[in-house]
Amino acid sequence: MSRSEDVDGSGVARRAGLALESSGSGSLPVAVLPRAPRTAFPVSKAELDEIRQRCRNLVLRSAGLSGVAAVVPVPAADIGVDISLFLNLLPAINAKFGLAAEQVAELDPRTKELIFVSVTSVGSQAVAKIVTAELVLNLLKRIGVRVTLKSVAKWVPFIGQAAAATISFGAMRLVGNRHVEDCYNVALRVLEERERVVEVQRSSFGALQG
Repeated sequence: MSRSEDVDGSGVARRAGLALESSGSGSLPVAVLPRAPRTAFPVSKAELDEIRQRCRNLVLRSAGLSGVAAVVPVPAADIGVDISLFLNLLPAINAKFGLAAEQVAELDPRTKELIFVSVTSVGSQAVAKIVTAELVLNLLKRIGVRVTLKSVAKWVPFIGQAAAATISFGAMRLVGNRHVEDCYNVALRVLEERERVVEVQRSSFGALQG
């Protein structure tokens, strides 16, 4: 396949050291990042803080790969890689916080309710959800100006490619870190509510004992 035919970003992804698998739609490959193991819901703020930092590092790595793809002068290749990265990055972040859709499904009804209320409160489209290509495209539309500038800038020799890489890196980091904070805030609210309930139960038990 020639470089001009590699419009879905698969060649770029391979050169960036990513494994590829089908996205299920038949139209886009998925660049596979290391997946987070299934974990229980976090039990302390200290654990949440540690998870947030690990996820920020994961976002930084993805942003770097996005920046590398933006330098390659192939139409739409960088957008294809961005979508592939998001299709793996967002679920990985969800899973690290115990907020992947399959993890939430295994929680007790009260915790599920707290999560869904918190997700609505932060206004997230991806927390505790199954992340699809359509969802990713909606997120990219929110930064449409950045994406358009990246696509145009990369055709300007030398300086344009550097600008495209900078825009791509910044856009990926912006969306990724925003998702990290959304997950963090949802998990923190659930954790605080759990602690409040436990404290009420302790107080009630103490009153009965007295």
